[in-house]
Amino acid sequence: MAITGIGSGMDINGMVKALVSAESAPKTAQLDRLEKTTTTKVSALGQFRSALSTFQTALDKLNDASLFEKRSATSSSADTVSISADADAVAGGYNVQVFNLAQTSKVALAGFDNATDALGTGTLTINVGDESLDIDVTEGSNSLADIRDAINTAGKESGLSATIVSDPSGEGGARLVLSSSKSGTGNDISVAVSDATGELGSLAFAPPSGTDANFEATPADAENPRAARVISYSRDANLAIDGINLSSTSNTVEDAIEGVTLTLNSAQSAEDIANAETISLSVTEDKAGVSTSINDFVDAYNKMLESVNSLTSVTAVGGDDSEPLAAALVGDSSVRSFMSAMRSELGTVASGSGIRILADLGITTQSDGTLAVDTTKMNKALDNNFEQVNEFFTGDQGLMARLEAKVEPYTETGGILDSRTTALQNTLSGPGGVDEQREELAARLEKLEARLFAQFNAMDTLVSQMSSTSTFLTSQLDSLPGFVQKDS
Repeated sequence: MAITGIGSGMDINGMVKALVSAESAPKTAQLDRLEKTTTTKVSALGQFRSALSTFQTALDKLNDASLFEKRSATSSSADTVSISADADAVAGGYNVQVFNLAQTSKVALAGFDNATDALGTGTLTINVGDESLDIDVTEGSNSLADIRDAINTAGKESGLSATIVSDPSGEGGARLVLSSSKSGTGNDISVAVSDATGELGSLAFAPPSGTDANFEATPADAENPRAARVISYSRDANLAIDGINLSSTSNTVEDAIEGVTLTLNSAQSAEDIANAETISLSVTEDKAGVSTSINDFVDAYNKMLESVNSLTSVTAVGGDDSEPLAAALVGDSSVRSFMSAMRSELGTVASGSGIRILADLGITTQSDGTLAVDTTKMNKALDNNFEQVNEFFTGDQGLMARLEAKVEPYTETGGILDSRTTALQNTLSGPGGVDEQREELAARLEKLEARLFAQFNAMDTLVSQMSSTSTFLTSQLDSLPGFVQKDS
């Protein structure tokens, strides 16, 4: 900065700075107030929109017909039989007995000295019920281990698998054990061998016919410990529902009761069956889930109202002469319109009979505007008018859809709050906004400062010149003959 004021002795820099600051202060204060107010409103509208979005989530959750279609299913002994139900299930109770579970077939084929010996060649045809699988056994790939690997590769999709079990004592030898995942009577495993050479034919096996009623595995042959034997027979599950005997090829029973799936986990004991002990099953509407969603809706409304109140509150401070603190959205027309629409919809009486207004569900408005739930009255409504509760909340004309129609114009892209926020942001950074006005003010002050410096420097130069002239004249007068300077 240039050193000025030498001629006059005045603090020109300080004087110019003071004049520029005086010119800047009113406009700067105005822009600061406008920026702060606008920024605060943008933030407040963001909080308002967030509160509405959270409220919308609760509306969507309750405006879901599938919520009212869910069923709650319970079993008095889930270890024996568990139950699930879908929307097609009719509410009711059932008594079930489980006599035996469905079972798959598992057999141990004839034993050999070890799993790596070549057995010969030919074709194994493995039958599981009416399905069959051919395994070609050729030279170089004809040990038990090779055959096991071939079965596991070919039988993967059909649920047929093979393992090798070896007797450590050597007495039982190494056995090929075949397992099927297909349960149900008539799905026992059998093995046929064609074009056999060597010992491959020893792998042929047919399950004994006329298995006993308890489907016990065939015992080991003490005289021939390497003989093939049945480890488990395939069989149906046998059960009774309300005294009606049923059978199932699987332990998952889906067709016995419409909309209900039973999973048989274990058979009852012989004593329980003899005493006709039953497992109690129950299917009911999922009223607990609906109750939770209704309470979530009430909580979401109250939280939204709390947020709105904090954004529109006026708080008194200090004495009577002190100006109260006003929140950012006090008197905001958008908030007033929204809350008016909410109160109107919440108080609208629906057509029809049964549940027509929130008060019929035990939901009432408190003195502070919040909603409160009378749990006893709500549970009674769910017990006696479950379908009417469904109609009241869901569907195009349900309360949730009507409330959503009031919320969406505010929260949707390009909606009321989007437009308000954009307008406020333009006040800050748009054409003619705060940022642009600050730039214009800075340019104007820069010109003012330059003009003031020019004026004061010109004055300083003039004063310096006048001071020099005065000094010169004084010097000349002092040198005149007969001039006597008087003491001051």
